[in-house]
Amino acid sequence: MSEIPSALATRTGDAPDAPLLSVVVPIYDEEENLRPLHQALTEALRSFGSRCEIIFVDDGSRDRSFALAAEIARDDPRVRVLRLRRNSGQTAAMAAGIAEAAGEIIVPIDADLQNDPVDIERLVAKLGEGYDVVSGWRKERQDGGLTRRIPSRVANWLISRMTGVALHDYGCSLKAYRADVVKRLRLYGEMHRFIPAYAALEGAAVTEIPVRHHPRRAGRSKYGLSRTLKVILDLLVLKFLGTFGTRPIHFFGTTGAALCLAGILAALETLWERFLYSGHTWVHNNPFILLAVFLFLAGVQLIMMGLLAEIGIRTFHEAAGRAPYSIRERVGGGKRGSLDR
Repeated sequence: MSEIPSALATRTGDAPDAPLLSVVVPIYDEEENLRPLHQALTEALRSFGSRCEIIFVDDGSRDRSFALAAEIARDDPRVRVLRLRRNSGQTAAMAAGIAEAAGEIIVPIDADLQNDPVDIERLVAKLGEGYDVVSGWRKERQDGGLTRRIPSRVANWLISRMTGVALHDYGCSLKAYRADVVKRLRLYGEMHRFIPAYAALEGAAVTEIPVRHHPRRAGRSKYGLSRTLKVILDLLVLKFLGTFGTRPIHFFGTTGAALCLAGILAALETLWERFLYSGHTWVHNNPFILLAVFLFLAGVQLIMMGLLAEIGIRTFHEAAGRAPYSIRERVGGGKRGSLDR
């Protein structure tokens, strides 16, 4: 394509040289891949001209990655480099790059050259069809079957089922986001892979397209089976936040009430046996009375936790000035009231 894709040609009133596309590249010990990656990005982003920027985020690399990225930035005015004080993980590095990005559309990409920068233009063009998030799908993966593909398929199926956002490849870093959607999100742990699901919770339109995937040519992979447990735990957090994030009392209160009811039923069973087998069964010797006390107290504790969580979540929203909703657009009538935050 010889001109800026229509998905980017939507702003009015911007400075002529303001970036419309921001490419965020987390880096951790990738010195052998940086210059080939920069060259590939330069070729792939040629149609965007000066209306794009590349943000390298060095995540505490132990090799010469930062020095090489700084050299590239001195030679290419479109390149900026962030250096984290320590290795904070891919999610933190990606969040730092997203926060610094000035473009209307933000595209993260791995530094290992397994993702192909040529696909960036296709992702951006897909956004022009009305989507807020376009996820890359490595349909023909070029890495290990046992340690990468099988766990990935299981994780993608589980995430899709639990979040209701069906994607083939949550683990693919190559995605395109509208900045006004992704900048609202706060990312922790290993949450970067769940950005499409978080965005969908905000009302974003999400889709996916197949993208190229190449074997790693240099460096060493930082992924392995050890991340599987982290993904599962983060998925539980996502599910809880998505379903009960603004109403925790519904989770804790419902569970607590069920336990209290079970405790009352166990107590009634104890009384039933006491009067049915009068003289043969004593309450203090009946295990059901212990179960009744345990269940009832556990239920009360959960209800109290729910009340405390409600106070906490309401305090958070009030202190942060955040509204529990997100407005996509306004039509007609001029600007009234305050914007959502």
